[in-house]
Amino acid sequence: MQHFPIFLNLDGRRVVLSGGGEVALAKLRLLLKTTARITVFAAAPAPEIEDWAARGLLTLHRRAMLPGDALCAALVYAADEEAALDAQTARIGRAEGALVNIVDNLADSAFITPAIVDRDPVTVAIGTEGAAPVLARRIKADLEARLPATLGSLARIGKGFRKMAENLPFGRARRAFWADYYFNAGPRAMDQGGESAAGSALDDLLARHLSGDPARGRVDFVGAGPGDPELLTLKARKALDAADVVIHDRLVGPGVLELARREAQMIDAGKHGFGQAMGQDDINALIVAHARAGAHVVRLKGGDPTVFGRLDEEIKAVTAHQLPHAIIPGITAAAAASASLGRSLTKRGRNSQVRFLTGHDTKGFADHDWRALAVPGAVAAIYMGKRAARFIQGRLLMHGGAPDTPVTVVENASCPGQRTLETTLGRMEPDMEQAALNGPAMTFIGLAPRRAQAALPDTPQAQETF
Repeated sequence: MQHFPIFLNLDGRRVVLSGGGEVALAKLRLLLKTTARITVFAAAPAPEIEDWAARGLLTLHRRAMLPGDALCAALVYAADEEAALDAQTARIGRAEGALVNIVDNLADSAFITPAIVDRDPVTVAIGTEGAAPVLARRIKADLEARLPATLGSLARIGKGFRKMAENLPFGRARRAFWADYYFNAGPRAMDQGGESAAGSALDDLLARHLSGDPARGRVDFVGAGPGDPELLTLKARKALDAADVVIHDRLVGPGVLELARREAQMIDAGKHGFGQAMGQDDINALIVAHARAGAHVVRLKGGDPTVFGRLDEEIKAVTAHQLPHAIIPGITAAAAASASLGRSLTKRGRNSQVRFLTGHDTKGFADHDWRALAVPGAVAAIYMGKRAARFIQGRLLMHGGAPDTPVTVVENASCPGQRTLETTLGRMEPDMEQAALNGPAMTFIGLAPRRAQAALPDTPQAQETF
């Protein structure tokens, strides 16, 4: 290890930078996060530097750096992007006792500036000794995604509470308390009520740990998205990474399930339309039982849990036992499927609304306002519509739907096995039957893939319909 990583105290100390262009701006954005006294030398400073100087965030001298300008400086940055000017700045800095960094010149620099993940007071520095800056940026991006933005606030609140936590026995008990706060109770309280709620959560949490009963389960209702693991939200990934128990439905693909931590208990509670499956009451009981036993339960639902996911029934069961819960939305299948078609669900001059419908409900095939759905230009996204295709087709035709109204079915949207069926309302049921769809499918009434639209004659009727 050639470069020894340290954290330098810059509070109130001078940092000098020579340069006024893009490279100088990049360094200054980092330095302005500190409490250092920053001085910039630039004959032609960028407007941002002018603005920072006007706001008193730094001192600006509109000239080149001269001997004596680096006196008492802790750090000097040479960022003029001209070899001669940078070498002159470096000579001045070294002669006057400062550590010098020449941007993009590793060999002549006394220190390097790492890629930084800033969750003040929590700071992560990533360096590759100049070997792979792109790799350092990628690691930084991964850490940015994994570390919650509220981590710094939680650390500041926790620091002020450390004296109170000394009431717990030294060792394992204290470690369990702080782990519970930083990774469970704290982030949840911060999401629900900000810093004041996170502070109050510490008192409640300490009382529970002192009573010897720290275990308290909770439930996250998480949207798994349409199937592509890369479409999972950051918050959903964090919930999966922390879960003790994952109760998932059959629409959740293996790629998403792979993101759960290895130690988590995986329970398949899949429901199949019109087929045998775990009953909803049994699923509710399962969620409650694991949470009451102290587990962090993730109820993982395909798409978005608020869209035809029976979410209210499960929340009712959880709240009846006073278990904390949160809803983490996901990308619903209609959004993913329409994106795969290259189409917007709404369009000026075509439709000012889109209807999300289910093909069947607890009583069988679901009834809807068919007359409104049959109007030219109307767009509907139908979930669980494969078995109801003939029923839907008949109702729309009966209420005035045009037989040439486009119908598009997207099977396994966003997944490697995605298939798209293009048909019309008049051919909807037989074409879907012939296609032998066996995966989850989204049916669009009044929406065709973009390439099909481009092939249509440029007529008012075609524009209105598509």
